[in-house]
Amino acid sequence: MSKHASLKVSGGAGGKRSVLKRFERIKLLKERGQWKKGKSPIGLPKTKPEA
Repeated sequence: MSKHASLKVSGGAGGKRSVLKRFERIKLLKERGQWKKGKSPIGLPKTKPEA
């Protein structure tokens, strides 16, 4: 059975995410030099994804 044309998503599931996952935020903080070794990954500061 096929989906009705009005239910299909145009353009796919792509798009710019406004939220980073925890491992992505840690990686970004390491690149910026703001990550201290041994620091808890819980309660990380919010970071904007790079454009």
